[in-house]
Amino acid sequence: MPPEVPIPFMRRLPQSISFLASEAEPAQEAAQRLSALYGNDRPESAEVVVALGGDGFMLQTLHRFMNTGIPIYGMNKGTIGFLMNDYREIGLRERLAEAVENTIHPLTMTATDAEGETHRALAINEVALFRQSYQAAKLRITIDGQVRLEELVCDGVMVATPIGSTAYNLSAQGPIIPVDAPLLALTPVSAFRPRRWRGALLPNHQTVEITVLEPEKRPVNAVADATEVKSVRHITICESMDDTGLILFDSDHSWDERILAEQFRY
Repeated sequence: MPPEVPIPFMRRLPQSISFLASEAEPAQEAAQRLSALYGNDRPESAEVVVALGGDGFMLQTLHRFMNTGIPIYGMNKGTIGFLMNDYREIGLRERLAEAVENTIHPLTMTATDAEGETHRALAINEVALFRQSYQAAKLRITIDGQVRLEELVCDGVMVATPIGSTAYNLSAQGPIIPVDAPLLALTPVSAFRPRRWRGALLPNHQTVEITVLEPEKRPVNAVADATEVKSVRHITICESMDDTGLILFDSDHSWDERILAEQFRY
């Protein structure tokens, strides 16, 4: 079968654009120049939001506009910018009209802390657990109600989405996942026992439960993107089909192309 041709998110030039910038000076200056060229509408009523900064600011913007139906187009004015498009001022309306839209579903983290309080947060990149002290964490991992690892001794463990698979997950030697693959990466951080366990790829409909063993001796924190819960005892992680974000990439430098390029870096 011939390869699927990416469909632009919009077949006409967008008339209302909102520019949001990180606090970094280059991003603020870029926002001023672009606003002078294209105008700057209120973000809540714009056809598209252009985020200027790095990946961290892009994540903040995606969280802010989750479930609004407003697509986010990032232009790199930060340090890394894997989620961003190249910064160019000319022909922006045409680029936006031709951009490819990807739908993302975040992870839902439900965490119970030492006081018995329940915390809920969304994660576009990953949900990660980290040891809180010099003691290694000791965790039990359950998938869809079945215990898969009775005891994992490690510095931490994470569940990453395809969007997040190129972030901290990749640094921890986890797999890179194409954005439209129905998978999640379960990746340990410095696993000590079982030493040879390198993680797993899970169908995105499965639910991961992590129980902290010996929580008083080996306290653990949980982080969903920028939301941290200290001294967790038990967390549940699953993909939320009720929450949706929209992200735009240039048609000539799509997310699929970035994934392929990243896998052949050396």
